[in-house]
Amino acid sequence: MEAKESIIHRLKGDKAIWIIVFMLSMISIAAVYSSSSALAFKENRSTVDFLFKQMRFVVFGLTALYICYKIPLGWYRMLSYFGIVISIGLLAATLFFGNKYNDAERWLRIFGVSFQPAEIAKIAVILYLSKILERFTFDNFKEFFWWVVSPVSVVVLLILYGSISTAILLSAVAFLMFIIAGIKWSHLLKTAGIAFGVIVLVVLLNLAFGIFPRVETAFNRIKNFATEQEIHDNLSPVEKQRVMDKTFQADMAKIAVASVGVFGKGPGNSTQRNLLPHPYSDFIYAIIIEEWGFLGGLVVLMLYVWFFTRCIMLSKSCTTTFSSMMVIGLSILITSQALLHICVNVGLLPVTGHTLPLISLGGTSLIIMSGAFGMILSVSRTIENVKSKEELAQNEVNNESSI
Repeated sequence: MEAKESIIHRLKGDKAIWIIVFMLSMISIAAVYSSSSALAFKENRSTVDFLFKQMRFVVFGLTALYICYKIPLGWYRMLSYFGIVISIGLLAATLFFGNKYNDAERWLRIFGVSFQPAEIAKIAVILYLSKILERFTFDNFKEFFWWVVSPVSVVVLLILYGSISTAILLSAVAFLMFIIAGIKWSHLLKTAGIAFGVIVLVVLLNLAFGIFPRVETAFNRIKNFATEQEIHDNLSPVEKQRVMDKTFQADMAKIAVASVGVFGKGPGNSTQRNLLPHPYSDFIYAIIIEEWGFLGGLVVLMLYVWFFTRCIMLSKSCTTTFSSMMVIGLSILITSQALLHICVNVGLLPVTGHTLPLISLGGTSLIIMSGAFGMILSVSRTIENVKSKEELAQNEVNNESSI
């Protein structure tokens, strides 16, 4: 009992966020174990192997979270500039030395470890923007352009080569951070104009030279998603089958979601896990709904909503712009990625390939995202320590005055 109380006492910071992290981790182990049967059969392995594999990654993720939770905020301030420079270097290296996955060069292998530099870049951009938005008031657009628009645009363009959706997600998070920070609307409108011009240039470069191959993939997915019903109604059987092959993942996910009611088929009873290409990562939410029903899907959704509301409250308690913007930026990133994954899985958006934070099959992405949770908890821990010191000092003053 004393050991248990000691562990709880050590975990300072927002207790609700700690509870959310542990709940998502437990859901991850159960969901991945259930959804990995097809992968286990393909690799001639047991699903128990993937259970232990995911448990290891969850432990690695929680370790990364704890390390980031213990790091002082001053270190994150110092890392903000180095982080974005390193991210640009890693993203550039991916163009020349990256490994292809689903026809996109997104992975880089260093010292035997494969990872997606875009995952690191997302965190680095948020740290950088948090520092810059604290340091400058940006009274003129020239200053805003050189310190904010230019470096973020370089990162987004490098990400754009391998993943359109990740580039859009990061751009949206950055734009929301600008709005929350109170950047002048004239600056934002000019930035939006520059972004539109860059998008047009990227499309033209792809049409002329094929420099950004993922642009065509994104357009095809949007086109298939927007005109799916019309295409199915008007095409010949052969052409209809060709279109259905392109929308196979989305169709199987819709079947998984639509085939159950409130309580689902029960843990381990999914049928679509044998048909979906990536049921343990890109479509794990569809499997959760199929097995645990609408109720299970709602619980997972509410955990992310609860997390976001706690982060909003935490950001309001921050006394510095850096810590406030870091919390709100990371929380928007995590929550928006979760909502993007969920919307794709239930058929509200075209297929994008984003994982469900802290739930999808583990790897470096899970560890990096766990680190983001740890950064938020580091801010919460710092605030709690400051309040404890203030209360202690106030008690000492009260004791002295009563003597």
